[in-house]
Amino acid sequence: MSYDPQELESEWRARWAESGRYEADPDGRDPSEATFVTVPYPYPSGGMHIGHARTYTVPDVYARYRRQRGDTVLFPIAWHVTGTPIIGAVERLKKGEEEQLSVLRDTYNVPEDTLEDLETPMGYARHFIEEHYKKGMRRLGLSIDWRREFTTNDERYSRFITWQYETLRERGLLERGLHPVNYCTNEQQPVTTHDLLEGEDAEFQEYTLIEFEDAEGTVYPMATLRPETVRGVTNAYVDPDATYARATVDGEEWIVAETATEKFDLQARDVDVEETFEGAELVGEYVTNPVTDEEILVIPADFVDTDNATGVVMSVPAHSPDDWVALEEAKERADDLAEYGVDPAEVRAIEPHAILTIEGYGEFPARDAVEEHGVTCSSDPALEHATQELYNREFHQGELIEEYGEFAGDVIADVRDELKEHYRRKGAFDAMYDFAEEVVCRCGGDVEVAEQETWFLRYNDEEWSEKVLRAVENLDAIPETTREQYVHTVDWLEEWPCIRNYGLGTDLPWDEDFVIEPLSDSTIYMAYYTIAHRLEDVPPEAMDRDFFDALFYGEDAVDDPDERALELREEWEYWYPVDYRCSANDLISNHLTFFLYHHAELFDEERWPEGITSMGMGLLEGEKMSSSKGHVVLPDEAIEEYGADTVRFFLLNSSEPWQDFDWRAEEVGATRDQLERFWNRAIDVIEGPDGERDLGTIDRWLLAQLQETVRDVTDAMDRFETRTASQHAFYRFEEHLKWYRRRTDLDRPGARWTLRTVLETRLRLLAPFVPFMANELHERLIGEPAEDVPWPEPVPEFEDPTVLAQEGLVEDVRDDVRDIVEVTGTDPETIRLYVAADWKRDVLDTVIDVGPNQGRVMGEVMQNEALRERGDAVNDLVGDLVSVVRERDAETIETLSGIDERAVYEVAADFLASEFGADVEVYAEDGNPVDPDDKAGQARPFRPAIHLE
Repeated sequence: MSYDPQELESEWRARWAESGRYEADPDGRDPSEATFVTVPYPYPSGGMHIGHARTYTVPDVYARYRRQRGDTVLFPIAWHVTGTPIIGAVERLKKGEEEQLSVLRDTYNVPEDTLEDLETPMGYARHFIEEHYKKGMRRLGLSIDWRREFTTNDERYSRFITWQYETLRERGLLERGLHPVNYCTNEQQPVTTHDLLEGEDAEFQEYTLIEFEDAEGTVYPMATLRPETVRGVTNAYVDPDATYARATVDGEEWIVAETATEKFDLQARDVDVEETFEGAELVGEYVTNPVTDEEILVIPADFVDTDNATGVVMSVPAHSPDDWVALEEAKERADDLAEYGVDPAEVRAIEPHAILTIEGYGEFPARDAVEEHGVTCSSDPALEHATQELYNREFHQGELIEEYGEFAGDVIADVRDELKEHYRRKGAFDAMYDFAEEVVCRCGGDVEVAEQETWFLRYNDEEWSEKVLRAVENLDAIPETTREQYVHTVDWLEEWPCIRNYGLGTDLPWDEDFVIEPLSDSTIYMAYYTIAHRLEDVPPEAMDRDFFDALFYGEDAVDDPDERALELREEWEYWYPVDYRCSANDLISNHLTFFLYHHAELFDEERWPEGITSMGMGLLEGEKMSSSKGHVVLPDEAIEEYGADTVRFFLLNSSEPWQDFDWRAEEVGATRDQLERFWNRAIDVIEGPDGERDLGTIDRWLLAQLQETVRDVTDAMDRFETRTASQHAFYRFEEHLKWYRRRTDLDRPGARWTLRTVLETRLRLLAPFVPFMANELHERLIGEPAEDVPWPEPVPEFEDPTVLAQEGLVEDVRDDVRDIVEVTGTDPETIRLYVAADWKRDVLDTVIDVGPNQGRVMGEVMQNEALRERGDAVNDLVGDLVSVVRERDAETIETLSGIDERAVYEVAADFLASEFGADVEVYAEDGNPVDPDDKAGQARPFRPAIHLE
């Protein structure tokens, strides 16, 4: 039967659906034999692409593996519709925006006559849930318990979220107050990273405003992230062609870019714009530094970005490489500034002011950095690197000069915050929030930083944070390097605004004018999975605080517990805690840490998450995938072309889960071909004779390799190393089979039996990765699908390190002969192998006994008179053998030392002869061998000398 993945996979999908194979229920066994694995529920504002497919397939592989290990496994999915992205998409659709229509028609293949069905938020969501995600997940063969699906807009789910937030409020972990938030100026409400189209990774920063003043007392606030450089300011820049404003801000008259007045207004300041004008009117003004009382000149510059901070920029050329270059360029064009009424001589007279000393740099570190990096102009790409490098060094090593008084001699990193507060108390400094890059909402609106009265989660609460750090400490963080990222997030995390003005989701229980935002309603929904399929008989109005308190805290938590809640508690207790959560690495800084926070507060420690596996991103032909740009591959299309097993195997084998993967059509096609070859060879084995258990050495070698493969794959699967596991089970074992086919007659009864045994075990190892093919072949082989039989265990009877070592010697000598043939270009008629003399084995035994220490070994062997007489030859040999022993573990050395090398090569002589079309002769070095070119003396234990003739 030829390999037809479409027909094969269709049949297995139907079987799984009909049997309810993956519907998981408590089965009476101890909960320790249950595994609960989850993945973030999708946000169906668009279709599922191949990057999503990988995200959901990794936990599926682990779920399938744990089932084969005998666990009862729960792997559920639901749909996240909270927030405004879906609403924004619907609005763009209803407006007929061409870009949105193109994405729907061209990227996600939405039929023209279906578009009208997408013109309501839930109609839109349902289309992508049913026509993209669910279809794609089923076609991929994901082993999901579909009974438990829900959306975050469901009434019962909202009751669950209501319980969560009422509980947190009661415990003092929710507060109302002013807080900086990401704010969509179009929707006029806060947004989170999930709502963003551009600038998803941008974080707002608190800028220090240095309040320079002109002669009339008007303030020119200049923003900086380096307030300690205030004494080094030499001049200011404005954009002469931009619009600036004179405005009263909190009772003071300020000069700022017009765009800045809008930012200040959003940040809870009292702003009244009196007039606007071109920046050219500010050129030539003098303003006074509030710390030094020095006057500085305002000059024009086209690099000023009035969308950033205040639009009035201070220059510190001694310590900022970009300011150094900008000032030098300003001096070069000083004559051109006369048109603004600026005296060119005054510009050329501007000199840098040093404010710190740092080892390795001269008086003006910026000048040194510019010269070191060979920066030639302000557009030089090297300038950014030079600037960042110097900033970092000055922050950690720069010591402030005497003029800083009480801060003199201190390293900036130690006193920046104190210095900033010192000058703020004096009225010289203020502050504002802003982004360092453009941020755009999915609705198309600009996102700014606003300070608003809002409800926020107190993630900086000391007791709460301590619980989370304990959860992180006990977490199986995969890979281990991510643990530090969780700790770092807890360290910097402050309050988190948890509400929005409108959108889909759960109303704030005590104020229905607000909706709980997406990241805040998706922290403990894993608990809801355990009961979601059993809630139909519970009216939503019955699901109050007492209901969930009884469910999660037991019958003693309330006066009159609902029996239905107590029954549901049994199932929750069976599945909880979550064994592993698989989620994107970039969510560590928000969702995944929030996940830990809420579990740590709402549940007892034994119910806290046990593991999190971090997931990398997906590339398409080397570039980041983008739904909005149409740069995606849809799973349905990939499955139609290659088959689901190929899609799964490529996604799982191309990189470990936490690494980025790159979908490349040519490589996917090659994977399809490799699986087809595997299928064809498996069919040959299945349809051929059973054979007999009459095993030769080479059969035992392959079976021994199989046991090592079982152990390697199992270890890798336990660590979520899907690439390592699949490499061992498939590609590396194919190399063993390639060698086996060369070494034996495959029609032998013993070989047929060995190949069937090997195939059966490999199919079980591969079942989590390619379940359609593995189940089909395994059922044809022994009558049962691979997923219905236990995961393989190493068979002690077939574990044989000696036969592995012996065959390794044969392979090594074959490779050595081949290398010599290739290098010399010879076609030998005779190949002579010389096995090391007995005295060399004696030296090896000494190295093994004494240990790989050349001095100690020489001291030992030189006590042997016969060896002492061999002089330098012994010394050279000891050096070689010390290296041999160092490079191998003790068990391998012990195995090798017990092998009769000559016998191994004599048994393999016929094979080597057929490989090279030559006669093969095997000699002992000290047995008067035929040795026309004196090669025998070059023999070493485990490395025979070779002569070609």
